[in-house]
Amino acid sequence: MAKKEKLDPETEALIAWCTEVEGFLVAGGATLAQAQEHIEEQVEWFTDMFYEGLSPEDAAKAALA
Repeated sequence: MAKKEKLDPETEALIAWCTEVEGFLVAGGATLAQAQEHIEEQVEWFTDMFYEGLSPEDAAKAALA
């Protein structure tokens, strides 16, 4: 069994933020699979929004616009 890699706190925060964005995307009408796929395909864009300080809700609104 592979040893689980420890993530740095910044990466953990980004993942948690993306998980929140995912919830807002689903609330906005996307399926869970669609939300996950969109975040994966646009990971650089979402990462930029995270570092710019956008809330998960505002990032989801931008993605749904």
